[in-house]
Amino acid sequence: MHTPVLQNDLFLRACLRQTVDTVPVWLMRQAGRYLPEYQETRKRAGDFLTLCTTPELACEVTLQPLARFPLDAAILFSDILTIPHAMGLGLSFHEGEGPVFAHPVRHPRDLAQLAVPDPETELRYVMDAIRLIRHELHGRVPLIGFSGSPWTLACYMVEGRGSRDFQHIKAWLYSDTSTLNGLIGLLVDSVGQYLQAQAAAGAQALMLFDTWGGSLSTDAYFRFSLEPMKQIIAYLRSCPESRDLPIILFTKGGGNWLEGMAESGADVLGLDWTIDLGPARARVGAKVALQGNMDPMVLYGAPKQIGREALRILESHGSMAGLVFNLGHGITPQTPIEHVAHLIDAVHSWKGRG
Repeated sequence: MHTPVLQNDLFLRACLRQTVDTVPVWLMRQAGRYLPEYQETRKRAGDFLTLCTTPELACEVTLQPLARFPLDAAILFSDILTIPHAMGLGLSFHEGEGPVFAHPVRHPRDLAQLAVPDPETELRYVMDAIRLIRHELHGRVPLIGFSGSPWTLACYMVEGRGSRDFQHIKAWLYSDTSTLNGLIGLLVDSVGQYLQAQAAAGAQALMLFDTWGGSLSTDAYFRFSLEPMKQIIAYLRSCPESRDLPIILFTKGGGNWLEGMAESGADVLGLDWTIDLGPARARVGAKVALQGNMDPMVLYGAPKQIGREALRILESHGSMAGLVFNLGHGITPQTPIEHVAHLIDAVHSWKGRG
C-alpha cells in the first residue's frame, strides 16, 4: 500500500531535537467536548464507549480539530482505559463521575483472572481506527498513539474509579507489594504489546500518559511508575515497528523527578504547568525534548493574555532545539474555540528560533 509523504514533519523533528523554524503545537484532548462537531458525533454514537470502539467514529473525531486549526499532529481518539476494559472489568462512564469499573481488582484472586489482551483481537477496534486515520490524513500531519501508564491503569483498576487518596492501591503498595508487582508486571506486558501494535498499525509517535504518577512518594514513583515505563520503552526499542518512533513520557505532577525521567529512554518529557520550561531545560540539558506546558485555564482568559502567556513559556525555554508546545493537561469542555485558534497562531508566530 502506498504511504503518502508526510507534508508537515515539524512535530517529529522537534521530538528528535532537530532544528525547526516554527515551534510545533498540538493539544491534549484537542479532539473533545469543546468542539460542537464532537458533540454531534458523540450524540450519534449514543455513548462514549461506542464512540471509542467504533473505528469510523473515532477517526471522524480525531480529524475534527485538524479541520479547524493548523495543528502539527493528530492524536488518536481513544481512552486510556482500553486495556482494563479489554480485560473484562466492566468499564462504564457516568456523567459527572468519570470512568467506573464494575469489577475492580481488590484481591490476589482477582488478579489471577486477568490476562494480557491481544491487540488485534480484543483491541482490534483501536488498530482499525489507527489504520483508518492514517489513510484519511493523507500525510498531512503525524499521528500520535498512546496508552495509560501501568501505574495509572492500576490505580483505576484497583480503586474502581478516579480517586483523591488512592486508598486501596496504596494499601497494596505498603502491605502487599507482591500482588501489586504482579498487576504492574501484567500491565507492562499489556501496554508494551498495545503500543507496539499501534506502531505496526501506523502510529508515528507514542505517548505514555502517567496521570497519577504524581500521587506517589519519590521512592514509590521510581519503583512503581517510572521503572515500569522504562521497561515498556525498552521493549518498544526492541521491536522493528516502534524502534525509531518518538516516545513521549508524561507524568502529571512529576516535576520533582525530571532527571530520572530523562534517563527513561523516552525522547520527549511532557510537563504540566507547575514547572517553568527554562529550569526544566536546565535540569535535563539536551538529553530529551520537552512538551508543554500552558495551564489549560489560560484559554479562558482574554486573547491578549493568552498570547502573552504563550510568549512567556516560549521565551522561558529559549531557542534550544527540542520543544513541542502543548498544554499542561487536556483542554476543558467550556474552552472558547476562538481562543484555541489564537493560541496556535501565537505559537506559530514566535520568531525565537531558526
